[in-house]
Amino acid sequence: MAAIRMLFSWLTEKGVLAMNPAREVKTERFSRTEGKTPAFVEGEVQKLLGVIETCTHTGLRDRALLGVLAYTFARIGAIVNLKVEDYYPSGKRFLLRFKEKGGKEKELPVHHKLEELLDEYLKATGLGNEPGSPLFPAALGKTGKLSRRPLVRTDAADMLKRRLKQAGLPAHYSPHSFRATGITNFLENDGTLEAAQRIAGHADSRTTKLYDRRGQKVLLEDMERIRY
Repeated sequence: MAAIRMLFSWLTEKGVLAMNPAREVKTERFSRTEGKTPAFVEGEVQKLLGVIETCTHTGLRDRALLGVLAYTFARIGAIVNLKVEDYYPSGKRFLLRFKEKGGKEKELPVHHKLEELLDEYLKATGLGNEPGSPLFPAALGKTGKLSRRPLVRTDAADMLKRRLKQAGLPAHYSPHSFRATGITNFLENDGTLEAAQRIAGHADSRTTKLYDRRGQKVLLEDMERIRY
């Protein structure tokens, strides 16, 4: 309805219509305090990363990519667009430079555990010597080796489904589930909403709150108090 109002408002401004017929139309009010993206439960992210074999380049790539999802809350579209040069040192630590929606750039310090995953991956594959290459290239068939063609979002989502099945985890999780899981985990460990908003790259903290699943956990604990 908001889109229809905007259309008629534009037509009115251009003189096509004398008035906006949608302006006075009342619609049902709707608000949501939590998003619908399923979040991983405790221990599942570690289990997922732990079952990935590291004897192949694709295995190392998959573990590193899922690690970036887990430790940065980044959108999958921004992750598959990373180049090797977007992972770079700054002092004693490394940063990741993401290109987000709307052409915005975001730089984040890299968690020490993620740094270990990325360093092992780049050293084993030789990608560390190719700054202009995609950080997460597509595989060369089933050889276990990597091309220099960038992975696309659908490839990454399909890879996650395969890894979930391998780990015996529910198939309803998606790359976006890491966003909800990471934000909730961050807030549970005394992170602030403002910092979570900056890490997630949200323009409004109300969007960040939609990913906070702490309320669901409290509700479950409360419901378990009903005993017959």
